[in-house]
Amino acid sequence: MFKKIGPGVLIAAAFIGPGTVTACTLAGMSFGFGLLWALLLSIIATAVLQEMSARLGIITQKGLADAIKSELTTPWIRILVIGIVLAAIVIGNAAYEAGNIGGATLGMNALFGEQYDFYYPFIIGLLAFGLLYLGSYKTLEKVFVGLVLVMSISFLLTAIITKPDILEILKGAFIPKVPKDSLLTIIALVGTTVVPYNLFLHASLVSEKWKKKSDLPLAKKDTVVAIALGGLVSMSIVIAAAAIPGEELANVMHLAKGLEPLYGDSAQYFMGIGLFAAGITSSITAPLAAAYVANSCFGWNAGLKDSRFRVVWMLILGLGVFFLSFGITPIEIIKFAQVANGVLLPVIAVFLLWMVNKPKLMGEYGNTKMQNILGFVIVLLSLVLGIKSIIKVLGFL
Repeated sequence: MFKKIGPGVLIAAAFIGPGTVTACTLAGMSFGFGLLWALLLSIIATAVLQEMSARLGIITQKGLADAIKSELTTPWIRILVIGIVLAAIVIGNAAYEAGNIGGATLGMNALFGEQYDFYYPFIIGLLAFGLLYLGSYKTLEKVFVGLVLVMSISFLLTAIITKPDILEILKGAFIPKVPKDSLLTIIALVGTTVVPYNLFLHASLVSEKWKKKSDLPLAKKDTVVAIALGGLVSMSIVIAAAAIPGEELANVMHLAKGLEPLYGDSAQYFMGIGLFAAGITSSITAPLAAAYVANSCFGWNAGLKDSRFRVVWMLILGLGVFFLSFGITPIEIIKFAQVANGVLLPVIAVFLLWMVNKPKLMGEYGNTKMQNILGFVIVLLSLVLGIKSIIKVLGFL
């Protein structure tokens, strides 16, 4: 079973970062199970887009940026598009990296106390550096499987112990409602689940894992199972947070405090381990994705151990540690990343749809009519939500 596990687990690990934990906690505390439908739709959208990305990677043996480059024949348009994609992905990932390392820091706070706060970002940065520097896809894969299992068990146990009402969960998941003042939370749930850089990361990773068209069913199963597991973890956080008495959320670790009456002091350790795993997994995938995008944009054709590849992920990782270690608040940077995400997702989704519908590129493995309908609906929804998130960040809403 473990030999068949592919990059889907990295994609799931990437979208369950501290941002997702925070958004899901807020959704559960503020609206109970009422926004589970938005999360379910986000998970389906992620699975649809990631499957397209994986299929493109296996059939073409190229990354998404490589495929876009090969299809844009007008030089100035190609340079402009690739330049925008590169800038948005690299800058956006550097911004999110600070949040990822911050989330892992909160987890370490819960496990080891706050007296070593200053050192935690450096420790996490060194750990992420070591795993990335090893440069072995198989090593990373094993680490991620372990961390995702730890994270999943930790959050699932947290949800189960709250003894939720199953009927209410089903209502929340399958009967869409938009409670008052919930729009921004819905945007946050979608924005933290459907991650643009994952589309680049997935196409690049599957082409390293699988080389034959006959591997497509394996890749599809890997994608769907991993994203379903990731979605289950996200839903568990919402369910657990719904059990917290009506208090303000000071930080994500407040979730653990709210659960203390249910299972005592061990609450903070469950939450700490889960948050640490969520932070670490995302703090590895964000720099890795940026390096793959740069690799495709500049046509380096570099491996994980290539010095140019390493320079890119070191830069992203270094910026993340810098923002946290020197007291520079990442809030403004993360706001910028939200804008980048809002602009980037519909654009990247349109490019992806265009690529998987090119007969010259995909042959008989292009999109079906149903996949195209789903794809266009996702683009439309992401466009509407993207515009709203930009308005929100600019302070007009």
